[in-house]
Amino acid sequence: MFKKLLASAGIGSAEVDTQLINETLSPDEMLRGKVVVKGGRTEQQIDRINLYVMTEALRERDDKKYYEKVVLGRFALNESFIIGESEVKEIDFEFKLPIHTPPTINRTRVWVQTGLDIPQAIDPNDRDYLHVTPHVYMDTALQAITQELGFELRKVEMEYSKRHGYIQEFEFRPAPAFHSDLDELEAVFFVKEDRVEIALQVDRRVKGLGSLFAEALDMDESNVRLTLTNSEIEQGPAYIANKLRDIIKQYS
Repeated sequence: MFKKLLASAGIGSAEVDTQLINETLSPDEMLRGKVVVKGGRTEQQIDRINLYVMTEALRERDDKKYYEKVVLGRFALNESFIIGESEVKEIDFEFKLPIHTPPTINRTRVWVQTGLDIPQAIDPNDRDYLHVTPHVYMDTALQAITQELGFELRKVEMEYSKRHGYIQEFEFRPAPAFHSDLDELEAVFFVKEDRVEIALQVDRRVKGLGSLFAEALDMDESNVRLTLTNSEIEQGPAYIANKLRDIIKQYS
C-alpha cells in the first residue's frame, strides 16, 4: 500500500521517454518515433499517452512581456494499460506534423511533449525538440522575397494574436531597389492545404514633413493581404517575386 501511495504522489512512479526517428521535417510530413514507458516501484494504470506538438509565443500583459506555451496539435496513443514494477513497454507512433507548425527559424522553438495520464498522480512528461523546415509554400515565397527581390531577413518572432491565437512574424530589411522607399517589410504566412495566404505590412520611409506627420500618426504603414494558390506556387520564386514586387511598389 505504501508503494502505491508514493506512486500516486509521483514518487517512484512510471517514467516516459519519447525517441524520435526523424527530428527534422516540414509541416504536413509524418513524424515517427516510439514512446518508452518504464514502470516504477509498483504497478500503475496508464489511462493514456498524450503527445503534444508545442511552441511558445511572445505575449504582453500589464506592460510585461513573457513567453506563453502554445499547443499546435494533440495526439493520444493507445487505450488504458497496466505497467508493472520496473516493466518496460515500447509503443510506436506516427502522425502528421500540423500544417500550421512554424519553422524553427531564429528564436522559434517547436517540441513534442509527452505525458502519461495516470489516475491521481503527477503527470510525468518528456520534451523532445524538432527542427522544422518551412512548408514548401512558405519556402517558395521566402525564396521570392530574399533571393529574387533581395530583402534581408532580420528577425522572426512568434507573437500572441487575439484573432489567430499566435502568429509567426518575419521582418525584412529593404532590398537595395526599395531602400529609398521602405524602412522594413513584415510578413505573416498562413499555410493551407491548397494555398498560402500572406499578410504584408509595408513600412514606408519618412520623406519630408508630410511623411513625418504620417509616421507620427502610424499612417506610414500599409497592410496588404494576398493569396498564392498551389498552381501559382508551382511556377516558382521568380513568378511570385514579380507579384510581390508590383504590390510593394504600389504601397511604397
